[in-house]
Amino acid sequence: MLVGASDVTRHVGRSSSGLRERLRDATSDAHRELDAQLSAFDLTGVSGYCRFLHASAGALLPLEAALADAGVDGIFPDWPERSRSAAIATDLDRLGATAAAMVSVPPLTRSGVFGTMYVLEGSRLGAKFLLKTVADAADPRIGAATLYLRHGTGKRLWQNFLSKLESEVCDEAEVIAAARVAFAAFDQAADRA
Repeated sequence: MLVGASDVTRHVGRSSSGLRERLRDATSDAHRELDAQLSAFDLTGVSGYCRFLHASAGALLPLEAALADAGVDGIFPDWPERSRSAAIATDLDRLGATAAAMVSVPPLTRSGVFGTMYVLEGSRLGAKFLLKTVADAADPRIGAATLYLRHGTGKRLWQNFLSKLESEVCDEAEVIAAARVAFAAFDQAADRA
């Protein structure tokens, strides 16, 4: 064994790519619970789909506001391409409803920005599957209100986020705590929708 090899192993084990795995592990229960809660919404009916969008907006709006207040655009210069607040507001407007924040979230640190972004950017991956369900909706109003679910399609937003996460020196505890807060915000908003 080489002298110092254990130090290298510890460093590699604590790399940002490892942070992604630790984030996934630390939030897996919250992610599973939220998925189960959101699956209760009938996305093929206007009422259920509207409730789903209300719940999503209820958390998304305050989370994106907290990101903006924390200077997310200084970390992610493509923030205007990533933000989905306008898209979800447009979808709800098309269904005759309004987007509103339903929860409050604490201010974010720089590391907290990464935890929150992990949840929001990861939700785009789930949106692809939800679009398949929405495509089965008979009501054309639902199909006309999918800007939120389609947002970022064809862009490498998730991959670019992961690259930034891997290159950033973060306080892991703050990243994980912020991710948990983001999942909890969606969970609370879904309860209230």
